[in-house]
Parts: sequence; structure tokens; C-alpha cells
Amino acid sequence: MMDWTDRHCRVFHRLLSRRARLYTEMVTAGAVIHGPRDRLLGFDAVEHPVAVQLGGSTPADLATAARICADYGYDEINLNVGCPSDRVKNGSFGACLMREPVLVAECVAVMAAAVALPITVKCRLGVDDQNPEEALPAMAEAVLSAGAAALIVHARKAWLQGLSPKQNRDVPPLDYALVARLKAARPGAVIGVNGGFKTVAQCEAQLGLVDGVMVGRAAYQDPEMLLSVDPVLFGAPAPLADGFAAVEAFMPYMGARLAEGVRLHDMTRHLLGLFPGLPGARMWRRQLATEAPKPGAGLDVVRAALAHVQRPATSMAA
Repeated sequence: MMDWTDRHCRVFHRLLSRRARLYTEMVTAGAVIHGPRDRLLGFDAVEHPVAVQLGGSTPADLATAARICADYGYDEINLNVGCPSDRVKNGSFGACLMREPVLVAECVAVMAAAVALPITVKCRLGVDDQNPEEALPAMAEAVLSAGAAALIVHARKAWLQGLSPKQNRDVPPLDYALVARLKAARPGAVIGVNGGFKTVAQCEAQLGLVDGVMVGRAAYQDPEMLLSVDPVLFGAPAPLADGFAAVEAFMPYMGARLAEGVRLHDMTRHLLGLFPGLPGARMWRRQLATEAPKPGAGLDVVRAALAHVQRPATSMAA
């Protein structure tokens, strides 16, 4: 998610699930080629498996950007054909490319030829007045035939005319059934679904119909839901007991980055969703929001904020 799933966020989320695949913020091909690459693409080795998400519509630029990303060591390159933001719309990429499956297929083909990494695509059901029953299969046919390793579908249309980017995340109705029908029609293709999932149980229910589930806002707003991913979806132990253990586990990383000059707030802003419903959670958020941005703020701020949160009572055996 643009401006949210940065490298600090991803390291924190990796502490909560060893198995989930992490995705970067969307970065444009032009920024990768001409911008500050280390800042845009650098990541910690603990993040693996991690995919970089690219935005763009010029095949040659995307091929060049794909080679650069491959050199950084990513596990997957994902082309975004679903983002409805104004920046994306004005740049002629993102969701507006739902109208141009042939161009998207060309982009996938040149990227797949340029690197050995899997090239995947994230799209919408369609845009504006498109019929999803026609637009989605057309996009799937184009990109899968061009060599896409997987298609991840945000199961909503995007209304580029009349709705804001925020409204596009909630207002258009979800149609998971259409994505499931796409998978049923293409049993050999890898098809994932995205949009509106709030619990790991909801994700588990979808995995009987499609191959994968992508979760964005819910995992960001309530990071502790990720603690259920490994045991519920992969049959593996949760890596940590709870949000308190997650904060403690994140401390060494934060300390190392502080020593490099990273601001505390750049890291703690990703922790604000912890401890929903627990006494003291509001003070946790308030203290981090007010104290972490101050010059020189250190780990003592995190410890002081954590002290406000009341741990849930544990049952004792008689």
C-alpha cells in the first residue's frame, strides 16, 4: 500500500508471520530507473519471501525496472493494474489499464523475458462502465497467455469517474464469486483474491475456491491478526505469543535503525494498530503519536507507551 507498507512495516509484519508473502509499496518504473534506488527498493533479508510491486505502462521501462528489482534480490515482481489513485490515473497506469489488456500483456511478456523471477499481476474486476464478466476474463486471458505466473484480483470495480481513491476501497460492491468462477474456468492458473477481508478465518474460507488471499488494510490496522496466519493457514506455530512480544522483538531492529539516523516515528507509526480493545491502547497510540516524532526520540518512548497497556488476564489451572 502506497506510503504504508515500507521496509520498516514489512520487517515488523515478518515478525508476526514467517510464511505470508510480503509486498512492497507500489513504485513506478520511472522512479526505479531514475530515482533513489536504495531508498525505494532496499529491504532487509528477513523480509523474504517479498515481492516488489511496480506501476507503469511502458514495456521497455518496465523491463528495465524489472532487471533492477531482480538485482536487488526480490522473490517476485507484481505489476499493479488495480490502483485507482489520482497519481496513478494521471500517469496512465494502475486501474485505467483494465481497458488495455493487450498493452498489459505486452508489459508482462517483456518483463518475463527480462528476468527469471515470476511476474504476477494485480487487477480489478473492471473500471467504470466495463462489464466485469467480460473485462476480468479478458485481462486474465491476456496476462496469463503472456507469461504471468499469477493473477491477484481485487474483487471490486474501480470507478475512476465519480469516486475518490478512498471510496474505491469500500463503495463498489465485492464480488468474490466472480473471482472463484475465473479460477474454476482456469484450474491450471494461479488465481488469488483481494479486497475486504478482515479475519484470517475469512481468508481460510476463500482458499477452498482460489489459490491465495491478499490482505492489506486489515493487516495494517490490526497487525496481530497476522499471528494467526501461520497456525491457521500453514499448520505451523505462531512465531510470537502476542503484540507485547512483537514490540519486544521489534526493539533491536528499531535500535539499529535509530543508530543509522532513522526517525523513531518512521517505525512506530506501523505499531499504532496493536492492542485493539485492551485497556491503555488509547494511551499507547497517543504517546507514540505525540512523542515518537520529536527530535531525538528513542526506545524509551516505546517502553513508556507500552507500560500503559494492560496485558489480558491469563487463565490459571486449578
